[in-house]
This record gives sequence, structure tokens and C-alpha cells, in this order.
Amino acid sequence: MSDNSRPQQKTAEKDLSAQIAQAIRDAILSGDLVADDRLPSEAELSDTYGVSRPTVREALKRLAAQSLIRTKRGASGGAFVHRLSYPEAYSQLATTATLLLSLNEVDFATACRARFALERGCAPLSAHNRSVDHLAAMRAEITRQSQPGLSDEAFCASDVAFHRALVDGANNPVLSWHLAGAVEGMQPLMNMITFRSRDRADIVALHTQITDALEARDAQQLDQLLDALCTLTLGQAAAIEALHAHRNPSLAP
Repeated sequence: MSDNSRPQQKTAEKDLSAQIAQAIRDAILSGDLVADDRLPSEAELSDTYGVSRPTVREALKRLAAQSLIRTKRGASGGAFVHRLSYPEAYSQLATTATLLLSLNEVDFATACRARFALERGCAPLSAHNRSVDHLAAMRAEITRQSQPGLSDEAFCASDVAFHRALVDGANNPVLSWHLAGAVEGMQPLMNMITFRSRDRADIVALHTQITDALEARDAQQLDQLLDALCTLTLGQAAAIEALHAHRNPSLAP
């Protein structure tokens, strides 16, 4: 085999492995394969698709990377359809949101408005379904945020935990999963930009009012307070941008 043909062969194998992975993925999504079902062996898949076992192995690696299958060794081992949990899904969505915003040109205002629009959409359900545990978690974070010696990193982490409890108060795992990208992906990035211009007292005051509104099950007031927090965050970002423009006039628009 010539040297020039080897890259073409590798490309063809990758294309085939992607097609096999897509076929198995489609079977899982359609319900033909369900959680904990055992996939055919590598040899069986190789015969079924008429490809080499390394190509099948590559397809299985693709599926495992997407958390669609899990592998087990031993006599009773093999590849099985993975039963994905919501905590795993939270982490994946948060990571995807972080990468998406980090690697693409999304301005702060766009991300901020989207992030709070999602949380405000969750507010009515949270006001209706929140438990005393959610309220206790939020008040614990408010107490933590009020500590004078709290580091910026710890304050930002507490901010995320506060909003995670607010969102989880909807008691709807599907909604919590959808908001994982906003709360655990987008919010930390926004905190990295705004923390230098923050007045912690203003944030703690709004967090306290938000928790009070949630406890009173006042969805309208909760929506207004989240809108006020969005406006405050946008103002913090504008202050940082103005400071950078003052220090670096050449970067000003």
C-alpha cells in the first residue's frame, strides 16, 4: 500500500465509524435500544456492517464519549446502553455552554439577557413548588456572601449555588437540566467579568429580596427582582468596559 493511500484509508474508516455510531445512536433515540440493553459484540457488529473490528471499536468510542453507552469487562461484559442520570447531564450541558460562549463571539449583554430570561421563565414554577430546603439553601448562601473576608472566587461560587437552588426549586428535573447551561455554564463566565465592579451589598440585598419573594410564592415580584438583578449585572459589565476603555483608549469603540 502506498503512503498516499494510507491517509485516505484512515479517513474512510473514520467516516464508517461515524456512520455506525450514528446508526446505533438513532436506535437508542428511537427506543429500539433502551437503557441497559447489551449491544452486539464487536465481531457481530463487524459482520453486520461489513467493516473491520478497529472501525467498530472507534464507533463505540464515539458513543461512549457522548455517554450513550458504557462498557463492562469480563465474561458478562460488553457494551451497554447507558442510563444517563440528570447530574451527569447537568455537567455535560454546563461544559458545552461554557465552551460555546468561550469559543464564539457572544457579547456580554446577549449572554446576560439570555441567562436571566431563562431563569425568569423558571420563576413561576419555583414560586409554586419550592421547598423549605431550597429556601434554606438560598439563605445559607446569602449568609456566606455576607462574610467580610470571603474571597472573590468563593463569592462567585456561592452566587452560582444560590441560583442553582432557585432553579431547582421548580422541582422539575427537565427544567433544571435545561438551565444548567445558564446557571453553571454562563453565570461563572459572567462573574469572571463583573466581579471587580461588584458591590456585594447590592447583590446580597437583591438575593435576600428574591428569597423572600420565593418564600411568599410571589411569582410576579420574583420576576421583577430577577429583572433588576439582570439590570444590575449589565451595569457592572458596562462599568468594567468603561474602565478598560479609559485605560486603553485605542480599544474603545
